[in-house]
Amino acid sequence: MASVKVLDLNGRPTGSVDLAPGIFETAVNGAILHEVVLMQQAGRRQGSASTKTRGVVSGTGKKPYKQKHTGRARAGSVRSPIWRHGGIVFGPHPRDYSYGMPKKKVRGAIHSALSTKVQEGGLIVVEELPASDGKTKSLARILERLGLTGKILLVAGAEQDLLRRAAGNLKHLMVLGPESINVRDLLLHEKLLIARRDLVRLQEIWT
Repeated sequence: MASVKVLDLNGRPTGSVDLAPGIFETAVNGAILHEVVLMQQAGRRQGSASTKTRGVVSGTGKKPYKQKHTGRARAGSVRSPIWRHGGIVFGPHPRDYSYGMPKKKVRGAIHSALSTKVQEGGLIVVEELPASDGKTKSLARILERLGLTGKILLVAGAEQDLLRRAAGNLKHLMVLGPESINVRDLLLHEKLLIARRDLVRLQEIWT
């Protein structure tokens, strides 16, 4: 069973904590990670692209000119797709791009992403996150003392509203609850910062 050091808010080790092998020591499956990220990206698409067909585009229904003896090709509508300002053929219409995957597959992908964080040394466990005063400067000072740079994913419980408020102005920091972690955000952020009690909660949820 793997373990990781537990740090205080000054970056000094205070002990260690065991990691659940079924979550943090699984074989990394790149193919499943790729599939789940594609699913998440598809779900984020707006799907609002829209074009007008000949039945929707504005214009009269009158035949533009008589059928014969004009020397021109036959025409029955100014809204024809081959005419300027006519309708669009096979154009995009609003749609939902999201789709689902088996829950076991998604769970396995999260296990792979968390295992990757451990292998790369990106899992940072602190004894306890401080009671935040809601100020960005205070939170930035804590991250500086821990020596954390780059993109950071902070896992914190729903009760820590002030901490979430303080993180709102830090572009490189994202806060998620233990139940809301996902493959895309785990892979996008270099470091995963979590308190000991939230680590226990995360392991209970994703076992």
